[in-house]
Amino acid sequence: MKKLVCLIGFLITLAACGKADQSYIPSVAVNFQAPLTDPRLSRLNAVGGAVTVAGGVSGIVIYRASATNYVAFDRCSSYQPEKRCAVTIDDTGLTATDPCSGSKFLLSDGSPVKAPATRSLRTYSVSVNNVSIFVYN
Repeated sequence: MKKLVCLIGFLITLAACGKADQSYIPSVAVNFQAPLTDPRLSRLNAVGGAVTVAGGVSGIVIYRASATNYVAFDRCSSYQPEKRCAVTIDDTGLTATDPCSGSKFLLSDGSPVKAPATRSLRTYSVSVNNVSIFVYN
């Protein structure tokens, strides 16, 4: 009987360990590169400009935070990321909205500013030289 109880406990432990955390944006390889003169990036010519490009889980948002600082986030909302809802840049250019839940995120750092989201968007590294912009992880 003891052996049976131990076996059942062991099997329950194994089953619980196999469950993946579905509560955050999946990690995927990102390696976006484009010349700064690319017409898709024209809004990045000014501080506060933001664009969306292909890549990541649901696309990538690139935001020009200052004259020398750019940030990039996955467009996949951090609220119920399994739905893969892509945030859209608001008209203000300061926030992005998840069309599925109504959550809002600051473009300056990806943090949530309107519920129900409580986690920030997935951040990617950005590097810029005089010719190109690179977004990667």
